[in-house]
Amino acid sequence: MLPKLDGRPIRVVIRKSLGPHLAATSIPGRVVNLDRDVLIDHGDFERILVHELFHFVWVRLSNQTRWDWERLLANEIRRRVKGELGWSAEWRKDKLTAIDIRQRKPKWRHYACESLCDTAAWAYSGLSAHGEFTLDAAARRKRKAWLVKNVGTGPVPV
Repeated sequence: MLPKLDGRPIRVVIRKSLGPHLAATSIPGRVVNLDRDVLIDHGDFERILVHELFHFVWVRLSNQTRWDWERLLANEIRRRVKGELGWSAEWRKDKLTAIDIRQRKPKWRHYACESLCDTAAWAYSGLSAHGEFTLDAAARRKRKAWLVKNVGTGPVPV
């Protein structure tokens, strides 16, 4: 279940088409745009909406909390854990280099954000399975524990 969110309203708009994307979020504008195609496949609306809402959460986490998430991810990469909990994080993960991670380059920081949003979508969308949920069970448990510890049941600032 999605934790209680706390903050100014976020407008969610269903658009006829967003081109090649299923969603686009403006944090300053406090709007989530969803392509109407997210309404076709069971669970996509919930999964993608939760992912987009967690972009608002990410920017309100403390640096210490974000760095802690990055450490969890770096440990997964060191252990050569394969897979992810969404396409958005997976394609970014596949393009990372050791230098990106070590120097915390933008590619690494974008991956960290997307992986948190995809993890939240997995944890809070109510879906038990999806073709994009490819991360192994042990890594999923560690990520879920991190979310419980750092996000909890809310209220979560957005």
